[in-house]
Amino acid sequence: MDIAFPIAMTCIVLVAIDLRPGIVSTGPILPLIREEFGLSHTIASLLTAIPDLLMGALALPTPWLARRLGRDRVILGALALLFAATLGRAFAPSTAWLLLATAGVGAGIAVAGALIAGFIKASFPARAAFAMGIYATALSLGSTVSAAITGPIAATTGGWRVASGLWSVLGIVALSAWFFVARHDRPERLSRTSSKRFPLPVGNRTAWLVALFFACQNFLFYACITWLAPLFREDGFGATSSGLVLASFTVAFTLANPVFGALSRNEDRRLLLALSGILAFAGFVLLAAAPTRFPFLAVPVLAIGLGGAFTLGMTLPLDNTHEPEEANAWNAFVLTIGYLIAASGPFSVGVLRDATGSFALPLCMLAGVAAVMLALTPLLQPHRQTREV
Repeated sequence: MDIAFPIAMTCIVLVAIDLRPGIVSTGPILPLIREEFGLSHTIASLLTAIPDLLMGALALPTPWLARRLGRDRVILGALALLFAATLGRAFAPSTAWLLLATAGVGAGIAVAGALIAGFIKASFPARAAFAMGIYATALSLGSTVSAAITGPIAATTGGWRVASGLWSVLGIVALSAWFFVARHDRPERLSRTSSKRFPLPVGNRTAWLVALFFACQNFLFYACITWLAPLFREDGFGATSSGLVLASFTVAFTLANPVFGALSRNEDRRLLLALSGILAFAGFVLLAAAPTRFPFLAVPVLAIGLGGAFTLGMTLPLDNTHEPEEANAWNAFVLTIGYLIAASGPFSVGVLRDATGSFALPLCMLAGVAAVMLALTPLLQPHRQTREV
């Protein structure tokens, strides 16, 4: 039988909440991890760069894997891997174990996340944009909660391990939710939606522009969740204050998701895309000019811009496609290009911080990437409207 929209969206929300804490929770406890394992900023950046790389690299084979083994089996396997890796990382005895478990976290997130858009397109084509807004909000909610309380948990328990491993509990909830979906979704629909194959839109100019926009947004997002808390710790903020700055980022990001999703009612979303780009650019410029003077203004402003850009960017592949399999192809392409580029965000900030001894140049670089994201927005009209082949 078909799953009713509210029930399906509840399950999607429970899964989505589990798809970010494995990455975001690293930021508040990164100084503790660096101290225990003696990591440089460059090596520490791999704790978010590796998941980003895998979210890009695994986006391409995931639709093929879902056709071979079944979408629900693949999602359940990915969620199980995410649960095991999140828990296992908390027991890491060495840097190699830490990075290997982080790779497992990234692989689980990558595979599960790559298939959600296709499920939404297949199940609720008339409400795809609205459903993607809810999905994006749930992703951000998981980010917000983990950013806000991981630091205090670490301070209370006297270390980073409990604060890191605690998020594996969400994996049990996510697995239970998708078991319900797997049992109640109608198999005939799956066979119909997988009967037609669509190639990756490699030759489509709009697909490349969407991928580059998505790359810029995620480049900035993962750089922020990795380095905002350490940046303010270096500038004299306490652990609680640094955590609050990061929490202000994730709260503003989360609130922007449904707002931009609700405001955007036309497939040509360029005005709202431009607004999100302007806010992101303005926030990063202010942060680069005076990092510690207006943190609770600059950080929320740039976060609102990035939150709006994320919701709209997740919807752009759906705006350019008709069929669920076509949406999967576009989604795989955009995620691959986007996350492979985005992985260099945390890494490049770490490298520049090691090379220059401060975060001044990295912040200027982030403002430059925000300017590129803004410059792309006028070019993001759906290709169906431009009659592009």
